[in-house]
Amino acid sequence: MTLFVLLTLGVLIVALMKDRMRPGMILLTGAVVFMAAGIITPREMLEGFSNKGMITVALLFLVSEGVRRSGMLEKLLAGLLPKQGRSVRRAQVRMLPAVAFISAFLNNTPVVVIFAPMIKRWAESRGMSATKFLIPLSYATILGGMCTLIGTSTNLVVHGMVIDAGFEGFGMFELGRAGLVIAICGLVYIIAFGERLLPDRRLSNEDIAPADEHRIEVVLAPRFPAIGRRVPDFDFKQKYGATLLEIRRAGQTILMHDMRSERFREGDTLVLLADEAFMTNWGDSSFFFFVSGAKDAESPLSPAKRYAAIALMALMIAGAAVGELPAVRAMTAPRAFDMFFFVSVTTIIMAWLGLFPARKYTKFISWDILVTIASAFAISRAMQNSGMADAVAQFAIGLAHQHGPLLLLGVIFIITNLFTELMTNNAAAALAFPISLSIAQHLGVSPMPFFVTICIAASCSFSTPIGYQTNLIVQGVAGYRFADFVRIGLPLNLIALVLTLLLVPHIWPF
Repeated sequence: MTLFVLLTLGVLIVALMKDRMRPGMILLTGAVVFMAAGIITPREMLEGFSNKGMITVALLFLVSEGVRRSGMLEKLLAGLLPKQGRSVRRAQVRMLPAVAFISAFLNNTPVVVIFAPMIKRWAESRGMSATKFLIPLSYATILGGMCTLIGTSTNLVVHGMVIDAGFEGFGMFELGRAGLVIAICGLVYIIAFGERLLPDRRLSNEDIAPADEHRIEVVLAPRFPAIGRRVPDFDFKQKYGATLLEIRRAGQTILMHDMRSERFREGDTLVLLADEAFMTNWGDSSFFFFVSGAKDAESPLSPAKRYAAIALMALMIAGAAVGELPAVRAMTAPRAFDMFFFVSVTTIIMAWLGLFPARKYTKFISWDILVTIASAFAISRAMQNSGMADAVAQFAIGLAHQHGPLLLLGVIFIITNLFTELMTNNAAAALAFPISLSIAQHLGVSPMPFFVTICIAASCSFSTPIGYQTNLIVQGVAGYRFADFVRIGLPLNLIALVLTLLLVPHIWPF
């Protein structure tokens, strides 16, 4: 049984690395295989779909949409970008800490979707290269997300697994005790060395188009229906009323006559010739992230609703932080005034106030992430039920018997981080969690340092554009190559590893 689970996981990992399907469907396949083999029960397979952490992630997508529609993020960035001068470092100092702070409380993807086009247009207007700013933008959102429970879906996934394993979960700001230090050091590194390590590359941006059409750029989102299909087999013009001129991918430009053997991929930037109808019909679509040329197709919120969105989010965060205080929990037991409670209330209030279109609420939720999370719980359970997690833990302990748990903490970080870079963060956390729990149980130490390490390592997707959607977005927008991420991101991975090994055992003792 252990060997069967190990071989199945190997197939799943290869499928994730080759991007054969969306991660959610790949992991769901694994969960179904384990259920069919009798390794997990149907109930165990479905447990992840009712997990509070997974549902919290779903509701946070809607809260983020309400805040996004307030327009406050655009106003904030417009105020931060320098009006004069061409100093890359000065612009990064003004922008990146604020971006990290915002991303500690909002989903990273809408932050990057909003900020990336604005920063690109600003850089081009100043005669600067957007490539000096957009990888730092993505990294700042990742670093900020490490600092709170809701900063990234991975933290909530691990939080849910910790509770299911019978331990007390993370507090709202508990992960920030280590994450804040890593975030500050990471931002200092980016600001100090980013200008030197990042490429100075400008994409051609010709504006030749008929009077009634516009040359625009869109990045393909995961829900674009033709992902994986050959470009010639999909009639883009008939489907969307726009002409596909070129595809930009990993720093390369693919022109029309070279597209015969190409397939659409998530994160591709499409250069289109389109009229106003395209932007009106698809400007609010979940298929595309508009980079340039888009007109605001959304009805602006009234000033009262804008401030209500920000106020509701602030109250949600404050309520969750106060609700986890020991005195408050003692007074309110057995009810739990936790993040799940407050995000549920906030979402419903936002819907009834019209802060996001309640009739179209399903389009703002990334369902693949939710299926990935739910399936990850089932796969984690299969690793425990089959004895595979125990077998791997005993093997690891045997190799590092004389070096204590600190070495194994480093091993867990490296394995989780490697899986994140090659696959996706939630899948990496799911594979690492049961092994970490078994290691701690065999050593007779607290598993909490391992759990925190998984959260940090699964977020540290700096060396490739694959593991984090924000990296894919900025790669498409600025035309980065794979090597660009390795050059600036690998040292950042190492900084995070060293700081994790120094901080985590002291804050959460073994």
